[in-house]
Amino acid sequence: MSKPALAQRPTVAGSRLLSVGGVRGENLVPNDDIVGPINSSDEWIRQRTGIRSRARANSDTTVKDLAVGAAQDVLAKASLTGSDIGAVLVSTVTHFEQTPSLAAMVADAIGATPAAAYDISAACAGYCYGIAQADAMVRSGAAEHVLVIGVEKMSDFIDPTDRSISFLLGDGAGAAVVGPSDTPGIAPTVWGSDGGQAGAIYQTHSWLDYRRAELGEPVPTDTPELAEEVSQITSPTLRQQGPTVFKWVISSMPEIARRAVAAAGLELSDIDVFIPHQANMRITDQLLKLIDFREDVVVGRDIADTGNTSAASVPLATERLLREGQAHSGDIALQIGFGAGLVYAGQVVILP
Repeated sequence: MSKPALAQRPTVAGSRLLSVGGVRGENLVPNDDIVGPINSSDEWIRQRTGIRSRARANSDTTVKDLAVGAAQDVLAKASLTGSDIGAVLVSTVTHFEQTPSLAAMVADAIGATPAAAYDISAACAGYCYGIAQADAMVRSGAAEHVLVIGVEKMSDFIDPTDRSISFLLGDGAGAAVVGPSDTPGIAPTVWGSDGGQAGAIYQTHSWLDYRRAELGEPVPTDTPELAEEVSQITSPTLRQQGPTVFKWVISSMPEIARRAVAAAGLELSDIDVFIPHQANMRITDQLLKLIDFREDVVVGRDIADTGNTSAASVPLATERLLREGQAHSGDIALQIGFGAGLVYAGQVVILP
């Protein structure tokens, strides 16, 4: 006797971004306000990063508050409510609770229960990872509408005296709603990782190491200077090897960009908008020199007044371009995220 066949959900032809939006930290912090602890200057920061100021949230604003704000913004733009959402994906490295997931809390806050909900840990590439998963969910029939959020409160994860990365970082949340489409609006994602360079952007110590130090237990480390920091810093902070990251991005991401465009069945000349992770304006400028876009390609440069918001940077840059009229509905955009892991993801999308 033959075994019964399993049922499959009906699939749809394509998916697309229905809306993109977000929120930024309440305070615009200029360079002059942060240069003292790092013995720097406004001119030095502008020349090396292109940043004039960064968005920083109030001390009592939580990463959940930012995520919910972004969710409410994109739902309103898509004329949807929480009950229309079948899955909530939240990318973050600044939700400092191992469990429950931030996604589950956000789903509850916006009335999306019982939507599937989970967090993504892919740092600055996390939003693009989420878009890849949302695209697959919608096309497979696993969810009709998927809410993707990239959110960070980076000000909770920095040492103000650190010159490697602290002055770059801002707070905010960017989001998108992905839904069904008669024609493809999200092209195949090109993504990957290089864990051999995990030390390029890293957390000073694990939470377990800090707990051991607090209890007076030995903290295993192969790095003496970090062992000394354990006794001085009350919580882990973020560090980066700037030259290593710069070299990796410049040597690797142009090819990833070209592969993502090819995966969409397009030529670089078809791209209207380029939205890279807002890591550093110098990186963006170098990528433009190395990738043969049209001269009139519109470029996301939200970092100048928002800072590097990690997982939130790509959607926030998209939101600004659309809001200010630099990009328009129907434009073909290449978005690419890259960061700690090291990880990367790029895809071509039709802007909502």
